[in-house]
Amino acid sequence: MRTLRRWAPTLGWLAATAASIALTSVALLPVLRTAPAGEETLVSVRELSREGRNDNRSVTVTASPRPIPSSATPSVASPSVAPSVGTPSAADTPRPSAVAPRESTTRDGWTVTTDDAGVATYLRSFRVEGGHAVIRASGGRVHTVTATPSLGFSTKTVQNTPDNLAVYFLEPHHHFIIHVVWRDDAPFAQVSEIGD
Repeated sequence: MRTLRRWAPTLGWLAATAASIALTSVALLPVLRTAPAGEETLVSVRELSREGRNDNRSVTVTASPRPIPSSATPSVASPSVAPSVGTPSAADTPRPSAVAPRESTTRDGWTVTTDDAGVATYLRSFRVEGGHAVIRASGGRVHTVTATPSLGFSTKTVQNTPDNLAVYFLEPHHHFIIHVVWRDDAPFAQVSEIGD
């Protein structure tokens, strides 16, 4: 009993260290496996299973720059101090870099922002047991922002037309499908679970 008490703090420290290393590794794997999505035709879950594809990767598509939040103040770059000869160029003139803040609303689970031209952009996060996906839709086009599988799942993103997107989270005999289509000037999403 005395030996166990003496080793308990050391064993506790070892267990905590091992757990933190394991969790960090699991958390970083999707980031390290990031790759752009390719365009393919929609396929059924059975076809994906039969093909034996194992795309253990996270898919990330770069979205357009986000506006400055309304709580932020516009900043002006300070001019350079280097001496110049002649008249200053347009590059030497400081310009404000602010984008007008956008109002956002929520419609059917989608966060909707409208730009100055009146174009609505829809953004929604989906979290299922198989992973986490963020999808953006605007002007008849649907895009994957991120798709990160949970431990033990793989990710497959399929888009056969710009207005039709499916994100699959796959493990043997168990699949989650997030299917988004652009319909009636807005995105429509359906989440399905197949298997057990």
